[in-house]
Amino acid sequence: MVEEELKGAVALIFANKQDLPGALDAAAVTEALEMHKIKNRQWAIFKTSAIKGEGLFEGLDW
Repeated sequence: MVEEELKGAVALIFANKQDLPGALDAAAVTEALEMHKIKNRQWAIFKTSAIKGEGLFEGLDW
């Protein structure tokens, strides 16, 4: 995320497999990916379940 070509790009992360036991929640994904360190661009994490069709459109609409 520090490459010049990515300057101004937003980061959209889908935390998929939320229908499975043990899936990381958005806070845990944020911590694992160290997203809190990104201050110069917009980013969002959406919990999704592709099987159930949950969270996909919310993320794409973001």
